[in-house]
Amino acid sequence: MARLSRPFLLHDYRRLARFRRALRLFLEFSDLAARKAGMTAAQHQALLAIKGMPEAPSVGALAAWLGTRPHSAAGLVERLVRAKLVKKTQDRHDQRRMMLTLTPAAERQLQALSRAHRKELRRLVRALGPV
Repeated sequence: MARLSRPFLLHDYRRLARFRRALRLFLEFSDLAARKAGMTAAQHQALLAIKGMPEAPSVGALAAWLGTRPHSAAGLVERLVRAKLVKKTQDRHDQRRMMLTLTPAAERQLQALSRAHRKELRRLVRALGPV
C-alpha cells in the first residue's frame, strides 16, 4: 500500500503561491533583460543552452533541450547565426550534423545577462523565504 502524504495546509499553499509568483517575476525579469540586450527571450535561452549543455549541441539536441520542434530551433539558430552570435560547424564524426558554438560577442552578452540573472535570483530567493 502506498504511503499517504500529509494533507496540504494553508502555509503549504502560501509557499507554493509565493514560489509560483517568484517564477513569474523571474521570467518577466529575464524577458526584459533579454530585450534590453537586443535579443528575444528565445535567443537568450538558446545561447544559455548552447553554453550550458554538456557538449556543443547539434540543432536537434538544442531543440530537445529547449522543448521545441527541430524546425523551430533551426530557424532560431539561423537568426542567431545572422546576428553573429552562433557559429555552425560540421560534426567531425557525422558530416550531416551541424554543431553549435557561441561567438565571442555572444559570450560577452551571455555573461552580462547571466550576472544580472544571478543577482535577480538571489534577490528573489531572499524575498521567497523558507520553502
